[in-house]
Amino acid sequence: MLKTTPLNQTHRDMNAKMVDFGGWDMPLHYGSQLDEHHKVRQDAGMFDVSHMLPVDIKGNHVRDFLRRLVANNVDKLTVPGKALYSCMLTPQGGIIDDLIIYFLSETWFRIVVNAGTADKDVAWIQKQRDDYATDLEIIPRRDLAMIAVQGPNAREKVWQVIAGSQVATETLKQFQSVEVGSYFIARTGYTGEDGFEIILPAAEAPKFWQALHAVGVAPAGLGARDTLRLEAGMNLYGQDMDETKHPMESGLAWTVDLKADRDFIGKQALSDTPITHHLVGLALLDRGVLRSHQQVVMRRDDVEHQGEITSGGFSPTMNQSIALARVPIAVSVGDEVDVVVRDKKLRAKVVKYPFVRNGKVLI
Repeated sequence: MLKTTPLNQTHRDMNAKMVDFGGWDMPLHYGSQLDEHHKVRQDAGMFDVSHMLPVDIKGNHVRDFLRRLVANNVDKLTVPGKALYSCMLTPQGGIIDDLIIYFLSETWFRIVVNAGTADKDVAWIQKQRDDYATDLEIIPRRDLAMIAVQGPNAREKVWQVIAGSQVATETLKQFQSVEVGSYFIARTGYTGEDGFEIILPAAEAPKFWQALHAVGVAPAGLGARDTLRLEAGMNLYGQDMDETKHPMESGLAWTVDLKADRDFIGKQALSDTPITHHLVGLALLDRGVLRSHQQVVMRRDDVEHQGEITSGGFSPTMNQSIALARVPIAVSVGDEVDVVVRDKKLRAKVVKYPFVRNGKVLI
């Protein structure tokens, strides 16, 4: 039986097309994926992301625990409410998951992990706790729901719904959060647009969703979420990264702190492993659609370099096919490569991503 979020009946009442997404019954779209994409880029849309899991870690030595658990450095978190994006690695440097860490107090951090990896993540964190920090509490929060409200007008529309939220959040910078009553409001997202990700009690989610809809926030499904995040150049776990790849070849070197005098799981492996591939953007020059697992080929000095598309699709904002691809480091921005599509070679240009941010095309 598929798992459901607190908004499942609400989605069905709004005639959403529901699909099996990693064992969760989730909305793909509410009639038009394309309209939902443009609504987020131009106004405001909302996504049910309650299948993701907030995990509270509490105790006297939680910062020390996180210093060892994740690749980014939680010592960057000095102001309560500040958030940090990081990877959690295997000892071999593979990516167990990418996650956001919120610093709430010296005895309370909250991390948000992906839906498909949640059980694995919690088991890994609990094992590390049992081995190194037995006094810590690891608390998965399935009693909470998560709704992402994204778009250039998203914040203003949230302010209309949550009393007192404008005063509390108007000066929040990116990757900062604050609690407003029962709402945990973070200025984060997965679309390349401004907005909030809001964590709230599960029982309040349907009423909050309807209130947002009443002020003009459009419901949006997984389809639009994927085209928006691809345009924004944001990795998807299971496609652009997994336990067989390390952050340096997944476009995530900026999330790894190798300089600080601390040890973390996977650090030695990252230090010892030569970097042979990297993640680049592709913009298709010929007609066609780029998809994951298509082969990327480039010849230089009689040497053939081969890579693979990790995420690809049609960009509604650019009206062009785009992709993220893992290629040898000999392939760089500005090169022209071939992508093998149904036994035909289509030309694509290697570009620096993101492709789109805050409604503007960047390439």
